[in-house]
Amino acid sequence: MAERLEGYTEIPEEERKKAVVFFERGATVAGTGNFEYAIEMYLSGLNVDPDAVDAHQNLRDISLKRKASGKKDLGMFEKMKLKKPTKDDRQNMLNSEKLLAYDPGNTDHMVSLMQNAHRGGFFDTVMWIGPILQKANADSPKPEFNKFIILKDIYKALDEWKLATDACHYAAMLRPDDMDLQTELKNLGAQHTMSEGKYSSSGSFRESVRDMAKQGRLLDQDKDIRSVDALKRQIDDAETEWKTDPGDNGKLMKLVDLLIKTETAEYENRAIELLEEQYNRTKQFRYRFRLGDIQLTQLSRLERSLRQNVAANPTDMQARADYVSFQKEKYQKEFDEYKLWSENYPTENKFKFNMAVRLFDLKRPEEAIPVFQTVRTDPK
Repeated sequence: MAERLEGYTEIPEEERKKAVVFFERGATVAGTGNFEYAIEMYLSGLNVDPDAVDAHQNLRDISLKRKASGKKDLGMFEKMKLKKPTKDDRQNMLNSEKLLAYDPGNTDHMVSLMQNAHRGGFFDTVMWIGPILQKANADSPKPEFNKFIILKDIYKALDEWKLATDACHYAAMLRPDDMDLQTELKNLGAQHTMSEGKYSSSGSFRESVRDMAKQGRLLDQDKDIRSVDALKRQIDDAETEWKTDPGDNGKLMKLVDLLIKTETAEYENRAIELLEEQYNRTKQFRYRFRLGDIQLTQLSRLERSLRQNVAANPTDMQARADYVSFQKEKYQKEFDEYKLWSENYPTENKFKFNMAVRLFDLKRPEEAIPVFQTVRTDPK
């Protein structure tokens, strides 16, 4: 457990009690409409106990009320001063939080707050601001790819695999042709399957520190999640979650990832159905791409089974003939799929290269050569 909490800054109990005095004073003056003084009181308390999540949320509630009342943002010179970084991560976090208090919808301030909280070891604060940042960025008319990546990387650093997977889903939806990102998304999903996030299981990092033995038992239990039954339960939970909000693409893709992870035709075909329905509804090719990827995986698995059968029965001429016939059909299907992917993702040379390989396998070298020539300058 110690490794999982490496870098966490624990605030002594006496410091937490000192901070409460500031928080109570801030709540009192906020009730009179003196929002600016309330903000200062909360920031003073957070300087003493920077990981007090309730105080962070109360401060945000005050900032939203202040914004709704028509109050203005900070002046340019004050903002420039607060944006200037110091060597103190705690102070940088509080400066970002003050900027956010006066401009509560600013996702740049949210990012700065989260990054500095992470560097300072204030992990409960990270877990508080992360969902706020993700929702604000996702709801923006122009979601920013890099902000989802920042969320993903910080969650990864905290071993929060589910949250990292969710953030990666949003990033992948913005860049569906980024194959490296698609691979990372699969890896994060697999990591989540094997290890549930400590924050969601224990409530907060403070509680984790207080009860190390309990956390150790939870980690042992996490190992059992590799079982098929556990994966099926996750699928049921993910499907229920998606059905409550069928318009959430992230929840749909989470369900698809879990279905694929079973490596069984029944569940894979269910994933294909869901992707086909989504593609027909949205006409967004990333769903058709994922569908085709699953089908190619199924073909490869079947080809491996037929090849093993031929190897086990070398004198069975019918088995060998069936394998050769299937292999040709597989090459054609793969070529058709890579061609379709290439047409929709024209900058992805890997698809063109795979097209050429399949043309060569299909004994159509005169068609393969010009395709090879178009990708020969790609160092990959």
